[in-house]
Amino acid sequence: MEILRIVVTGSVGAGKTSLIRTVSEIEVVDTDRRATDETAQLKEKTTVAMDFGRLTIGSNQSLHLYGTPGQLRFDFMWEILIAKAHAYILLVDAHRPEHFRYTRRLLNFINQRVQIPYLIGLTHTDCENAWEAEDVVIALGLVDEEVRPPLLAVNANEKASVFEALIVLVNEMANSYQQ
Repeated sequence: MEILRIVVTGSVGAGKTSLIRTVSEIEVVDTDRRATDETAQLKEKTTVAMDFGRLTIGSNQSLHLYGTPGQLRFDFMWEILIAKAHAYILLVDAHRPEHFRYTRRLLNFINQRVQIPYLIGLTHTDCENAWEAEDVVIALGLVDEEVRPPLLAVNANEKASVFEALIVLVNEMANSYQQ
């Protein structure tokens, strides 16, 4: 069985756990605990180590999906999870621009450690005050179109939307390995 390891990362509340729960064919292994810091203003529970889900994509191939914690104090898990990843999805909460600086820091952290395909998934694009995709790209510092990863709106709670993102990412992986 060939296993493709995909890391799902982003700031607190971007939709990491939801995305994995939406498509996992197994019960998701999670480390959700009651939020005790400023995260409690956004949600009741938060991931403190990782989430894990699995999705079969072929007769002899599956995706293992690993969700990172969103808080900086758990950044040691980012390094552990990204070390053996084949690709990653960076979820960006489009209606919380106050998280963009943190997300840019996370993007730089990962890209300094690994050079693997990735996709930017804009979540919460239907919310009031959500930023347009091009404005988010600028905020993340991804202005060079030649090296810009795929970017698409993702609803982490809709299976079709998550599948679309995974298909784009797997195609990106295939293209990068052919080069």
